[in-house]
Amino acid sequence: MSYSDAITADARLCILKELARQVDGRLNEVGLTHVLDAFGIRRPRSWVRTQLLALDQLGAVKVTELGTVMVASLTKLGRDHVERRQIVDGVARPSDED
Repeated sequence: MSYSDAITADARLCILKELARQVDGRLNEVGLTHVLDAFGIRRPRSWVRTQLLALDQLGAVKVTELGTVMVASLTKLGRDHVERRQIVDGVARPSDED
């Protein structure tokens, strides 16, 4: 796995974990960009949008576009990945400490 692939997989896990922390399991791309920044993954909003679309294709989130903003909603598969019940390819596995 390349460094770029590792960062992408880690970012996708951060996105799923943050969605799992939300009361309704939803957050928009702007909020998720700030979350990734806090974890040292500084990428443009367009990159975050690409990751949300990839997670949508994998079935881990459901993306809804509201005007010019994407909102991601955690799916059962996404929650199962965060809680280590199932594995989503292309997403880093949560550690035992999570």
